[in-house]
Amino acid sequence: MKRFEVYEMALQMIHALRPAKGRIRQHDCDLAAQLKRAGSSVPGNIAEGARRVGQDRLHHYRIAAGSAGEIRSHLAVALAWGDVDQATVTLALALLDSILAILWRLTHP
Repeated sequence: MKRFEVYEMALQMIHALRPAKGRIRQHDCDLAAQLKRAGSSVPGNIAEGARRVGQDRLHHYRIAAGSAGEIRSHLAVALAWGDVDQATVTLALALLDSILAILWRLTHP
């Protein structure tokens, strides 16, 4: 099931974000905290959505997608400020692209 695959990918994404979060925290504690909250929201909402039905399920998947988009934005900001380099965020961004693609398919049947 794509739903469970995307949950595992979200956990991999958190693991991939750990080095970036540490580097960002050295420059901007608030941005690092926002990154952690958004990162935690993705698998949490995927897991909750998997237990729901109908529009409630779609709502949680949409929240997960919104949080994934927020992570992309936080990483773009950190890159723009020079707090991280591209190599540090490449894997996380690739996983985010895959997660967002699966969530799109789950919310647009």
